[in-house]
Amino acid sequence: MNLIVYFSRKGENYVNGAIKTLEKGNTEIVAEKIQAYAGGDLAQIVPVKEYSGSYYKCIEEAKGELNENARPKYRPLDIDIARYDKVFLCYPNWWGTMPMCVYTFLEDYDFSGKKILPVCTNEGSGMGSSVRDLKRILQNAEIDAGLSVHGAKAGASDGAIKKYLSEVM
Repeated sequence: MNLIVYFSRKGENYVNGAIKTLEKGNTEIVAEKIQAYAGGDLAQIVPVKEYSGSYYKCIEEAKGELNENARPKYRPLDIDIARYDKVFLCYPNWWGTMPMCVYTFLEDYDFSGKKILPVCTNEGSGMGSSVRDLKRILQNAEIDAGLSVHGAKAGASDGAIKKYLSEVM
């Protein structure tokens, strides 16, 4: 059974070189597409303390968390990891890796024996070091090479997602 878990941020975002306000975050769009094509349960990582609505303030908050190696708390998820074989982990690339609340989530559950399928939205920086970071954190899980999705093209990513799913399912 599949779990699609994601962290996403709507509101002010960097899109194709400009700041735009998004009704729905790019990563959420991609996570919903994965659920539609692969099936499974969808769960969102929502930080207890919201990030600033301002893009520039948010990136400074994210940079501070990364520099401090912080583990921001998130709202409880109603999931039983033991039920799932594959976990699609969807997140934006923040400062070259996953947002720190995603690290918190990963450290809170036992992913031993699970296949982790990372999906990273970004504006050109690809997966960053996130796959290497996942391999370091989840040593008892199988980590796939992942899928990089250009955030500005999240709404039109169906072809890339279907291709990826055909390779990993």
